[in-house]
Amino acid sequence: MTGLNDIVVVGAGAAGATTAETLRRQGYDGRLTLLGAEPHLPYDRPPLSKQILTGHWEPDRIRLRAPEAYDRLGIDLRLGIPATRLDRTGRAVELADGSRLRADAVVVATGVRPRRLPGREGADRCGEPAGVYVLRTLDDALRLHAALAGGPRLVVAGAGLLGTEAAVAARRLGADVTLVCPARVPLLDLLGPHAAGLVAATHRGLGLRVRRDRVTAVTTARGAVTGVRLSDGSRLDADLVLVATGSVPCTDWLRGSGVSVEDGVVCDLLSAAGPGVWAAGDVANRPDPRTGRRGRWEHRTHAAEQAMAVARNLLAGTAARPFAPLPSFWTDQHDLKIQVFGDLAGTDRCHIAEGSPAEGRFTALYGAGDHVRGAVAVNMPRQAQRLRTLVETRAAWTDRPPQPTPLGAADT
Repeated sequence: MTGLNDIVVVGAGAAGATTAETLRRQGYDGRLTLLGAEPHLPYDRPPLSKQILTGHWEPDRIRLRAPEAYDRLGIDLRLGIPATRLDRTGRAVELADGSRLRADAVVVATGVRPRRLPGREGADRCGEPAGVYVLRTLDDALRLHAALAGGPRLVVAGAGLLGTEAAVAARRLGADVTLVCPARVPLLDLLGPHAAGLVAATHRGLGLRVRRDRVTAVTTARGAVTGVRLSDGSRLDADLVLVATGSVPCTDWLRGSGVSVEDGVVCDLLSAAGPGVWAAGDVANRPDPRTGRRGRWEHRTHAAEQAMAVARNLLAGTAARPFAPLPSFWTDQHDLKIQVFGDLAGTDRCHIAEGSPAEGRFTALYGAGDHVRGAVAVNMPRQAQRLRTLVETRAAWTDRPPQPTPLGAADT
């Protein structure tokens, strides 16, 4: 490829590894380096809060590719060496070990790090009290799994997808778990009322307690956790605290590079962040052509889709095409597999298309104005895919809601 002798992909998660692999499959034959801050081979993160945390899977099972796959693709995989600086003028990436890599193009796929509790933003440098955990890496999951032995009292600060999945896993291991979040119903905005209601009922059935409040501080004695302080001034006793209150993009190494950073790497519809710089995955802040809103999408499916688009656009030159995927994600909550397509925010109507929430198995369409804006499927994975088309095409919503195409005879 003319002018591209050296490409460096910074970040070896799903987005970074997929970018590197796609570059090769699209015909790029120059030098290709994939940098990972962790010492582990690139791995999948969704199982961390489920199968890895419960101990049902061994770590090797979540590898994205076998070690020999990177050699076969001619990818120079460098692990355990984070990038520290991007020198755009000198076309180079500087590493923590003092080395410097030439880069005609750089793909930023550094992902995010966990947000800390107020007053604990510097905990990565100074350390947390014994018993305070986050859950972002394989090592985080393995440490928390070991700590959950013996049925400790666990407070989970934050009840998003990560916090609720981890709370369910901890209950399965015998922990006494309390979820603390300000929402009246956890996950309501993400899943809609029917699916969120099922999740809440499932949590109650598992013995999970939900406290509507915010964790403001961790209380300690002799360097170990004793509980948490809530915004109403009360206190909850705890042996362990999992902080799952959101994330912060990993962009510190881009300071002074000239790359625009604002809640992630600011990029355009092509996922370009400037001449020779691209962004993919959780760290990318891009516009959504459907809504006009700019933001980051921290979901596994989006990371892979954007990574493939970045690789193609990086090599395409003037033939690059805008990246406009349909937002989608899934979550496993005990015996509920929930899939969401589109965006439920701002929708004002709902239609149960198949099944019934009372049966714990249904599909639903959500609309705003005269169009379908989102869809949810609970424990109906085959049927879920038929909802995607209705959301992608913004199917008309008149007096009679649109219906998914019936399953074919082979699927019944």
